[in-house]
Amino acid sequence: MFHKLNNLRFQIVRTQFQTIYFSLLVIACVLFFTYSVIHPSWLTLEAIFFSILLICLLMTPVAMYVSFHYAGQVKERMDGISVLITQLAKGKYGARIMNQDQKGSGDEIDYIADDLNRLAEKMEKQVKSLQRMADEKNDFAQEAHKVATMEERQRLARDLHDAVSQQLFALTMMSQATIKLLDKKPEKAKDQIKEVAQMALQAQTEMRALLLHLRPVHLSGESLQTGIVKLIEELKLRCSIDFQVSLDDSLHLSKATEEQLFRMVQEILSNILRHAQASHVLLELKQREESVTLYIRDDGKGFNVSEKTENQTSYGLKTLNERAGELGGSFIIRSKEGEGTYSTIRIPL
Repeated sequence: MFHKLNNLRFQIVRTQFQTIYFSLLVIACVLFFTYSVIHPSWLTLEAIFFSILLICLLMTPVAMYVSFHYAGQVKERMDGISVLITQLAKGKYGARIMNQDQKGSGDEIDYIADDLNRLAEKMEKQVKSLQRMADEKNDFAQEAHKVATMEERQRLARDLHDAVSQQLFALTMMSQATIKLLDKKPEKAKDQIKEVAQMALQAQTEMRALLLHLRPVHLSGESLQTGIVKLIEELKLRCSIDFQVSLDDSLHLSKATEEQLFRMVQEILSNILRHAQASHVLLELKQREESVTLYIRDDGKGFNVSEKTENQTSYGLKTLNERAGELGGSFIIRSKEGEGTYSTIRIPL
């Protein structure tokens, strides 16, 4: 009840009555002053009290009607503004305040209503613009995904042709030649069989590296450290490389950063399996000052970095650079023929 007495309508009515009663008080003071000083014959105390009472009885219902009528109009206009704000808060940006010119008189309430209508129109246009941009972004993302998928297929096809396919072809040719030498030159055939076994092992390593590249690259809710440990344990079962792993278990990164780092670890290890011919690999993950450092070293055959960036392996190096750049970090690779390869990834915290 007291809350209703404080709303806009009753405030207007209360203001009107305060004005009336203040005016009556002023009139009464003037009449009493005239009665006390001038003493006109027509002015008596009974006349003063009767006049005040008559004015009060006449003005009260008139004031109540006018006040409630005016207050109702104001409240209706304010309710329209309130409804518009509520609609905008719910995301209905097409809502507008209608017929303000018919109800209002060009006062401040109309100005506020016009401003809110313009604001709603602007918000509606911005939302439509954002939706259009989102649709365009989705189209671009789908197109980029198609292009990336096609590039990845082409790269895998090229890798299969350049590595496994050629090795299998060489195995076939050498096996056929070995069969012919078994009776004539058994010692030479024995040496060729050893070469066949070595080539088969290399082809198997290439296939494992490609399968590693094709495996899911998500951590599935696990931490980066746990994902790396499981990946290394899996590789130990499939190849003869000796892995040394040092991980900082106290390191906590965002999920997006961990996912990207895990993808980069997979990419680097896949390259080691396919190209390095390494027997030892060192992997370290630690925090240094204000950054996270991922360090991977192998004792493989190494390569000329400047030459490799110009041929088929440049795609992998480019991908590693892009992934590190997306995290605001850097990817550095150093290698020398016969001395192995050193990969360093630094991501700021």
